[in-house]
Amino acid sequence: MTTTQTTTDSVLRIGIAALTLATALIHLQLNFPDPVFILNGLGYLALLTALYLPVPQLARYRNVVRLVLVGYAALTIFLWVLVGARIPIGYIDKAMEVTLISLLLIEARRSRP
Repeated sequence: MTTTQTTTDSVLRIGIAALTLATALIHLQLNFPDPVFILNGLGYLALLTALYLPVPQLARYRNVVRLVLVGYAALTIFLWVLVGARIPIGYIDKAMEVTLISLLLIEARRSRP
């Protein structure tokens, strides 16, 4: 692995972590104490932890966790389209989630052997 690949991988991880944390925090504070929003935020945090926590037993599941996080973000977007409030933070959060999905798919492609 070259330095450029390592740097690109690091930038992807940082972007994924930052976007996941941001959307989790938005959901945790939005309409607090609505359990749906709290659970959505906690789900993002749990998936981010499973994706990057340096535990050897989790390493073999990272590709699956990454794809689950893609599906989770996509489901969140879909449900917002169906029933979400059309407030500015909603649009900002959905843009972050679309970007998150894009970065996760790029990382998935780069992590293939």
